Amino acid sequence: MNTWSGTWVAERLGVELAGDERLHGMLGLALRRNPKRAHLLVSNVLGKHVPQAPSVVYGHGVELGRRVRELLGDAAAARAVVLGYAETATGLGHSVADGLGVAPYLHSTRRPVAGVATAGGFEESHSHATSHLLLPEDPSLLAGDGPLVLVDDEFSTGNTVLNTVRDLHGRYPRERYVVVALVDMRSAADAGRLEEFAREIGARIDLVTVASGTVRLPDGVLEKGQALVAEHESAAAPSGPFAQSPTPLVGTQPPSGRVTRVDLRWPAGLPDGGRHGFTPAHRTALENALPAMADRIATALPVDTHRVLVLGFEELMYAPLRLAAELERATTAEVRYSTTTRSPVLAVDDPGYAIRTRLVFPAHDDPADGPGERYAYNVAGAGFDAVVAVVDSVADTPALHAPDGLLARLAEHTPHVLLAVVPSYAPAAPAGAQDAPERPVTMLPEPLRGPAFSSYAPEEVGWLLQDLSDVTLEAPTEEREEAIQSGGAHYAESLPVEYQPSEQYQQLFHNALDTSAARLAHAVGVVTETVLAERSPRPVLVSLARAGTPVGILMRRWAQHRHGLDLPHYAVSIVRGRGIDANALRWLAAHHDPRDVVFVDGWTGKGAITRELAQAVEEFEKAHGVSGFDPEIAVLADPGSCVRTYGTREDYLIPSACLNSTVSGLISRTVLRADLVGPDDYHGAKYYRELADSDLSVAFLDAVSARFDEVTEAACAEAKDLLAADRTPTWEGWAAVERISEEYGIHDVNLVKPGVGETTRVLLRRVPWKVLARAGAGSDLDHVRLLAEQRGVPVEEVPGLPYTCVGLIHPRYTRGATGADGTAVTL
Repeated sequence: MNTWSGTWVAERLGVELAGDERLHGMLGLALRRNPKRAHLLVSNVLGKHVPQAPSVVYGHGVELGRRVRELLGDAAAARAVVLGYAETATGLGHSVADGLGVAPYLHSTRRPVAGVATAGGFEESHSHATSHLLLPEDPSLLAGDGPLVLVDDEFSTGNTVLNTVRDLHGRYPRERYVVVALVDMRSAADAGRLEEFAREIGARIDLVTVASGTVRLPDGVLEKGQALVAEHESAAAPSGPFAQSPTPLVGTQPPSGRVTRVDLRWPAGLPDGGRHGFTPAHRTALENALPAMADRIATALPVDTHRVLVLGFEELMYAPLRLAAELERATTAEVRYSTTTRSPVLAVDDPGYAIRTRLVFPAHDDPADGPGERYAYNVAGAGFDAVVAVVDSVADTPALHAPDGLLARLAEHTPHVLLAVVPSYAPAAPAGAQDAPERPVTMLPEPLRGPAFSSYAPEEVGWLLQDLSDVTLEAPTEEREEAIQSGGAHYAESLPVEYQPSEQYQQLFHNALDTSAARLAHAVGVVTETVLAERSPRPVLVSLARAGTPVGILMRRWAQHRHGLDLPHYAVSIVRGRGIDANALRWLAAHHDPRDVVFVDGWTGKGAITRELAQAVEEFEKAHGVSGFDPEIAVLADPGSCVRTYGTREDYLIPSACLNSTVSGLISRTVLRADLVGPDDYHGAKYYRELADSDLSVAFLDAVSARFDEVTEAACAEAKDLLAADRTPTWEGWAAVERISEEYGIHDVNLVKPGVGETTRVLLRRVPWKVLARAGAGSDLDHVRLLAEQRGVPVEEVPGLPYTCVGLIHPRYTRGATGADGTAVTL
């Protein structure tokens, strides 16, 4: 009796598969290093990690497609569109479309393509690489109202499908969806979520699978799995026929003559797959060309070949699968099919474990997220006397042929390696493409994430910044102020020395957080519900670093807590007088629909950043030909009445304004200096790792989000009332600032900082002159009074002040007039 390939994991972690008898034949288990899900369901019939007969792989997909056609009926099937998920289900989705026979096919991709507009995007929350893009050549492909058939290899929680449907239903509503998967492994609670969601959007959602069941996970399985992975990775050593191959010495080359290139003569104009759409007419062209292409491969194989593997490449699954199936039909050799992957999985040489061996090699297609390892599983030691590697032309690079590249790795384990290259399909360039930026979007770095950059969890925010942690940028406050006011430097060209709060000040922060957490949670709920109802059903949150970042994370948490949404969230730099980071906008436009982007900030003062963003977006659209960004900012507090989307218009203490980096993920304010930031670079920032012992960033977020349940009802009710109210900005804050500037003889609105948050910034970063406080202001100003006392700044009570307080930067500042210690004096 054959050993089940999930036995090893089941015995050590107590993981169980319960359900259809077919499950153990279709699935094995493995382990991976993933902070969200340690175990991996490994399909035996998908052709990804486990080499399988191509007729079995293709047959499962086609049969599912036929069942979908039977479910829909011929008339509805003729109006359907099939959508597959990258990278694992691109070939399965294509096979389902073949089974339907009459439907065009599109798969999501993690490869941005310059010049192709994004028709949507979504996140796969448990994945190691989350961003999915939809890049159809024909923008109308998803715009019809016929059934949408969504295909994934497994249906585990349903989050990915829900995210997709939310995203697309908001743009192209339709009455019917069909979800297709090899296995349905949802819990009863997850199954109920899909039904509830279908009722919520008023659509029918059907499910078609081969087998169903559940994964039973004991308590602590994630921690145990991570410990097992760490143990076996550290102890890994080659032994036996299924051991991971050792890394060859640098400079070694595969033996001469063992890599043979095969010219497929791929039909001109035929797409290599469904990245940009694949129509029934394309399918017919491929069917006609397959026999001759498979014959060219067969002719190139040695005559004594008995066991051959056709190895596809990441998202390029369908073309290799069809070539393998045709080779299987036309030759007497035993043909197997699988593909390389970017998914890191532990290999264990045990017949009760699904991943027996792995080959490791560098990425060879210049991926958008930068260089990294790629893998081929269960190839080494599997007895193949020939491997046919099939890649697209974008991936036919020097890295593929390098001494440590894929071809060399294969040559270490099989006598014969063949290389077949499919031309990467390039959609026709849209009008005006000649005006596109010279630098391809694929060269822009992926967002920085914690823990490498910031103390926030990696899924909470991606920073579209460059790391300047090793650069000395700090300058004494008085030197910065003198340089800024004299016109010798811009405030974004240096950083203030990080304020180290006293024990008394830290206690004020904690007291403020204790008393205001529920009020903050309420405002988070109001602004998030407003955004979801009015701006986008699945927004892409883009915080203005750094004050907006904690607010963006809280909004993301609210959407997840209240609606089960896993929203993308990024932080970008905007600099007064210099505009927003255009390269960050370019990256966002390439990976998401600009119409879904919602800019987020902590609060408004007089509205300077609101105006700055509107002007910057307008200039960006003119310069880059990209439209769709809405410059309106969503804020937690709008005391200046500068925006329409807010949680409150009261001016009260937001505790994240009390501190600097230690409540903002240990990230500095952003830096824009010509010698550090080139025209093709993101703006910069520093990560203050050395302040980890003082970090309160996550504590602040947790304290606020812990109050979500108690404020949900009231926040949703207020959001509903606001949506029906007139929220037109009055800009009364700007008028008040102009009045104060004149009354106090400052004559520069940039030196007047209204509101609790802005006043705090003045006391922490600039040289303050005085603080104006509304008569009778209470505990919201305790920390302001303490800071003012420490810096010798007078606090002047003013009746009828439209803000709780206003900070005035010392006008006409010089160190001679004010003192080298920065202590304020009267003019």
